[in-house]
Amino acid sequence: MTVPDVFAYVLDALDIETLLVCTSEEEGKRIALELAKKLGFKDVDIVFIRFQGSGARVRLRAYLNRPGDQYAWLDLEDAGR
Repeated sequence: MTVPDVFAYVLDALDIETLLVCTSEEEGKRIALELAKKLGFKDVDIVFIRFQGSGARVRLRAYLNRPGDQYAWLDLEDAGR
């Protein structure tokens, strides 16, 4: 049995939320973007960040599809999934 490309099932984006240990909001932004890059995401926005004492709560949105892209999930529909 082959494992499908699970990213093909994502309509538009993935949200990743975490608490990063850092000394400022700016450092938190830099770390968050580096984290997204390390995870292999190329198109990322920081949609929320709040620095609180010893770290920053961060929510990243990693886009797999933007409007007008060739949507992988359309191929799944054509294949009858």
